[in-house]
Amino acid sequence: MVFVERLWRSLKYEEVYLHAYKAVSEARAGIGRDLNFYNSRRPDSSLNRQTPDRAYFNALAPMMVAA
Repeated sequence: MVFVERLWRSLKYEEVYLHAYKAVSEARAGIGRDLNFYNSRRPDSSLNRQTPDRAYFNALAPMMVAA
């Protein structure tokens, strides 16, 4: 639950509050870009400076080998 709260806080302050969207399509595109950045390029201190994607796929790899 803490992860979701951090994600929502980051999304609000770094994307939603900074842009005055004129249409839902603009909001979807902007939020999509921000989520892509958050997951694939932004390191997270709680993940030992890894991106969420890297942490997830690094954890997933040993499970795939074991299966």
